[in-house]
Amino acid sequence: MGSPSAAADAGDIVAELKSFIIERSLPLWSGEGWDRTTGGFVDRLDAEGRADRLAPRRTMVQARQIYCFAKAAQMGWYADGKEIALRGLDHLLRKAKSPDGRPGFVHRLDADGAVLDPRRDTYDHAFVLLALATVYSLDRDAQVRSEIDAVLSFVDTRLRSPHGGFAEGFPATLPRRQNPQMHLFEAMIALFDATHDLSFQQRAGEFFGLFMANLYDKQRQMLGEYFEEDWSKIEPVVVEPGHQAEWAWLLKGFERITGCPTGRPRGELLATALRYQEAATGCLADLGDTAGNITQHTRRLWPQTEIAKAWIAQAESGEEGAADKARAALARLERHYLRHPVAGGWYDQFDRDGTSLVATLPASSFYHVLCAVTEAEQVLG
Repeated sequence: MGSPSAAADAGDIVAELKSFIIERSLPLWSGEGWDRTTGGFVDRLDAEGRADRLAPRRTMVQARQIYCFAKAAQMGWYADGKEIALRGLDHLLRKAKSPDGRPGFVHRLDADGAVLDPRRDTYDHAFVLLALATVYSLDRDAQVRSEIDAVLSFVDTRLRSPHGGFAEGFPATLPRRQNPQMHLFEAMIALFDATHDLSFQQRAGEFFGLFMANLYDKQRQMLGEYFEEDWSKIEPVVVEPGHQAEWAWLLKGFERITGCPTGRPRGELLATALRYQEAATGCLADLGDTAGNITQHTRRLWPQTEIAKAWIAQAESGEEGAADKARAALARLERHYLRHPVAGGWYDQFDRDGTSLVATLPASSFYHVLCAVTEAEQVLG
């Protein structure tokens, strides 16, 4: 983004990031980021901002980009947002849904839309639901609602685990991860917001119950990542600081739709996440251990958006000083990750010396950046 603007200097980081999204990122990812030849979103751009048209297309990325453009339309930020989201959804449904005649969405396609990986991945389906929920919120289209019901039916019949929660995919694999459960929880909150159907409150409640009973270690006050089939912990426990923060934000969303208080686990998760801040930058590291040590001194973009969202959730709850902490986190995101030579692009990961480790611009990160900025706009103004 070049040198910091007067807006950022004045502390108006929310306005700075909003203009970054509207003026740079949305045009970049709807232009170069859309494949005009075969349809669909490209998975990444090269370091100069040109589409890597040969890279495989992940279903999760297609769904995330649909979410981004539908969300931008919902916010009134992008006149073409709805049209682009619908075009992306049409492509996703035509190419990734049941191309082999079996229910569910395949995991990965090639650039021409042929199936590269036919697995049914639970994490992918969570993002398909999030995309459908956000598109549905725009004009409550009955066809979109029927797609939501079809995905839910697949998830319920093929992915549900007898041990609680949902398997990693179909066929099921081990270890189990908290990550697909977290994004299904996110999807249920979004589906309730879009439909006001009480069944989604109920579904979200099941994930909250799983979180409190199995995913969250109340003694250590932290979230684990990997589990056995029966949700027993796999030691040594791997800690992802970004996920501690992401759950803190999601728990606030659950509280908003149900009235169920979540202040205590939110505060504990946030405190845990902050143990893994790098001294030099204040950014969250990628991995740690249960003793609070950073075990991998790399730092990806997405944990920085999630710590900002966690502070935004605390600000929404009225915690003193949280709004300032949220703005500081957003300023770190802008300073370290968004000042890329490609306007509207980002750096995805750095090592401890601040050297960029990923030459490309992954489309998957847009979901994280846009979500953090829309949350900031709505809560911090």
